[in-house]
Amino acid sequence: QVQLVESGGGLVQAGGSLRLSCAASGRTFSSYAMGWLRQAPGKERVVVAANSRSAYNTYYADSVKGRFTISRDNAKNTVYLQMNTLKPEDTAVYYCAATDRFSSDYMALSKKEYEYWGQGTQVTVSS
Repeated sequence: QVQLVESGGGLVQAGGSLRLSCAASGRTFSSYAMGWLRQAPGKERVVVAANSRSAYNTYYADSVKGRFTISRDNAKNTVYLQMNTLKPEDTAVYYCAATDRFSSDYMALSKKEYEYWGQGTQVTVSS
């Protein structure tokens, strides 16, 4: 198993930036495909960025493409989400998630595919 702890959320003005971090502990971090998901009030939890276990493949939702970047540092057991040019519609609780059920180049693009979750961190973007 792996335990995930997010940090880095907060309140930011539109156009600003935040970097979320997700620290993992437990089993070997490189064994997991990682993802960042978000859930706005009254909406479904959706994947905004995902990284395959090999880190070779990366996915971004259309709504964040060109503004968000997912990266991982296996030596530090940490995955990051750099968020630039933030918009009020980016306001949500952001979750880090992990899965080790798939092949090394697979990206989990649905919340149902993730087995392990962090507690979530609130990101609020004011207009």
